[in-house]
Amino acid sequence: MIDFTLTDEQLALQETARRFAQTEMAPQAAHFDQTGEFPEKIIKKAWETGLINEGIPEEYGGPGLSVLDTCILTEELAAGCAGMTTSMMVNSLGQLPILIGGTKAQIEKHIVPFTKEFRYCSFALTEPSSGSDAATMRTIAKKVGDKYILNGRKCFITNGGVANLYSTFATLDPSKGHKAICAFIVERDSPGVSAGKKEDKMGQRASNTTDVIFEDAEIPAENLLGREGEGFPIAMKTLDKSRPMIGALAVGVARAAFEHAVRYAKERQAFGTPIASFQAVQFMLADMAKDIEAARLLTYQAAWMIDQGMNAAKYSSFAKCFASDAAMRVTTDAVQIYGGYGYSKEYPVEKLMRDAKLIQIYEGTNQIQRVVMAREILKD
Repeated sequence: MIDFTLTDEQLALQETARRFAQTEMAPQAAHFDQTGEFPEKIIKKAWETGLINEGIPEEYGGPGLSVLDTCILTEELAAGCAGMTTSMMVNSLGQLPILIGGTKAQIEKHIVPFTKEFRYCSFALTEPSSGSDAATMRTIAKKVGDKYILNGRKCFITNGGVANLYSTFATLDPSKGHKAICAFIVERDSPGVSAGKKEDKMGQRASNTTDVIFEDAEIPAENLLGREGEGFPIAMKTLDKSRPMIGALAVGVARAAFEHAVRYAKERQAFGTPIASFQAVQFMLADMAKDIEAARLLTYQAAWMIDQGMNAAKYSSFAKCFASDAAMRVTTDAVQIYGGYGYSKEYPVEKLMRDAKLIQIYEGTNQIQRVVMAREILKD
């Protein structure tokens, strides 16, 4: 039997996240968007409130939230500010490879500290010449004694300039494609590890995005996740599990734009009547609401499947792709409903439109999501 009722615990989580987003994040969102500053105090307060590192299991001192719980949380935070939410959620993204491929000793050493002190984590996969085609990465790992020496550069890495820990991927031999890729736990203070300049982005400007550079970086052999050559499956399992959270982030952005558009349409007068009375505007609002509801349900389904231990690769891509495309449509229509004011930075919807664009790109572009879907469909 299908039941769409949230539990009391989920409702409490939703309310806590919504209150934090609307009182701590939304009032400051425009400031951090304009300045590009990193909202350290707000993110630290989110940690103190228990709103990040949500996927760390209870046995390791974390809240142990399910993927569905995390999607409920993420939607609310994203409605406050997508950029801040991305930096918060990437803590969990960076931790996932360790939780998926790490030993108990590795988890205790590298994940448990996140429950005891405020720290940042990051996921370092993308490179200048290998974004969607991660198997062609050029960051090289060479085994030397009891260490691996890494050389290469990662780009567009969220939290790259602030992270204490990176889940990093490198290849033993570029000619062997995905079969030679390894996953490593890399501490920020490791010799040879540094961050590049902060990217000046179109949207989600509150999140920290930089290159991460490895110059003869020394990584202890004990920091290898799994065995040599198992890095690519670890990365793909990580992304399959995290994509519903991206769907939820998109839903939060779209919902915020929709709520602004409804309020404005009721207030804005044209020809002596609120523009909400015009069918053209009503149809836009109806389509916006429809897309948001469909995106949320698809996201919840993918999250539920993961929580049940089911193969959700196709549905995770469905959720990420559909929800982020919907967010782009909804935010664009919100700007249209605002008219000339929507194009002004004085009003919130132009920021939401810029923020939405990135969701179609990161964690696998929506074109790559369609490749994943097609492969899963044809495999079935």
